Amino acid sequence: MHSNSALLLYAAIAVAGLIILTVRFKLSAFVALTIASIFLGLCAGLEPPRLMKAFADGLGAVLGSIALVIALGTMIGRVLAETGGADAVSEKLLSLFGERHLGVAFCIIGLVVGLPVFFPVGLVLLLPILFTVTREKNLPLLTIGVPMAAGLSSAHGYIPPHPGPLAAIELLHADLGKTLLYSLPVGLVAGLAAGPLLVRFFRDALLHPQKSPGSTISSAANRPQASFLAALATILLPIALIASATLADFFLPAESALKPVFQLAGHPISALLIGLLFAYLTLARGVGFSRQQILKMSEDSLAPVAVILLVVGAGAGFSRVLIESGAGKAVAEIAVRWNLHPMPMAFVLAALIRIATGSATVAITTAAGLLKPIADARPGTNLELLVLATASGSVILSHVNDGGFWLVKEYLNLSVPQTLRTWTILETVLGVAGFISVLLLQLFM
Repeated sequence: MHSNSALLLYAAIAVAGLIILTVRFKLSAFVALTIASIFLGLCAGLEPPRLMKAFADGLGAVLGSIALVIALGTMIGRVLAETGGADAVSEKLLSLFGERHLGVAFCIIGLVVGLPVFFPVGLVLLLPILFTVTREKNLPLLTIGVPMAAGLSSAHGYIPPHPGPLAAIELLHADLGKTLLYSLPVGLVAGLAAGPLLVRFFRDALLHPQKSPGSTISSAANRPQASFLAALATILLPIALIASATLADFFLPAESALKPVFQLAGHPISALLIGLLFAYLTLARGVGFSRQQILKMSEDSLAPVAVILLVVGAGAGFSRVLIESGAGKAVAEIAVRWNLHPMPMAFVLAALIRIATGSATVAITTAAGLLKPIADARPGTNLELLVLATASGSVILSHVNDGGFWLVKEYLNLSVPQTLRTWTILETVLGVAGFISVLLLQLFM
């Protein structure tokens, strides 16, 4: 039996090794997480069969819940991109907000478009609109590029069914519907603070990229133009169905015949499947896509999902090994002894792992695994807000060890110092503003 200090030391060495493997040796995050899990389990005295079973169980439990959700969400995003549905939503929002409030408009555009798609997909999807507007309005690129990135990042970091929040919900046994309802105002406030508000404090010289990127991005003019209402309904339908299941649990009696219907339709897999079928019928068929085109578009969209699923699953496997090794219990005992509150601990733990590894997904899944025994030791902890506190820490301080850092740098043609002074600050404000919003919500819960 190892002491708490020894277990925490082993956990710290495993996390440090994970950083070295991913940053110094450029090893795949999935492989590095697997190696770190085996190292930690062996050092903690777990027998190999128990160690590998713990890792596999952690990986399988999370993937069993979110694999289909991620796949279906990616397919919906591809339909929105290919049919011009995202363009229609963006143009409508621009007309509603007007030129004076383009920063707010692009932040909300990023948030709305980012709901069903991953950050890189949303970024590439919206760049043609961003470049067109900045050229037509003669604006520095980042005056609306920063708010757009803030909206996309906020959706990806805070709002399920994105992988990080969804994995934390599963690991902490939080309620998906409640977390979704809380995440919308938290994500909106954080996005506005890190986007339209923050960009006002940037110096003018910082807002201009080194060169005009307009010629490097394909125009959106060649894409079909889907109906705005159909596109908006495609994005909001799964969210509405998931929320309806939570509302049904609150307001419908247990014997109601409608309750199982809402529960089935509001399950994330069912909700996204309905949303995808709706997208096929209204968007893809509406702009004239053939069945063969829809099939190819759907299959092509699934290729990038494999890597994401492996990283998410390995992060959950590492979290399970942390728990099985006793490291999670050791942290919980220290937290109880020091009377630490789970909310700030969630933020700090996730932030430290995020800064060290560069991965928001690894940060939120690892921190959630450590937090579960702490939450169990404090009955009455709001698990849904704990998920969002963990998410706040997981998005903070993106820098050179984060793939998103380089994605933003390349697509917006920034230098490394410019990216550090814009994107890194944006992500830090996003995390801090989100955490403050979580604490304010807790006062009323």
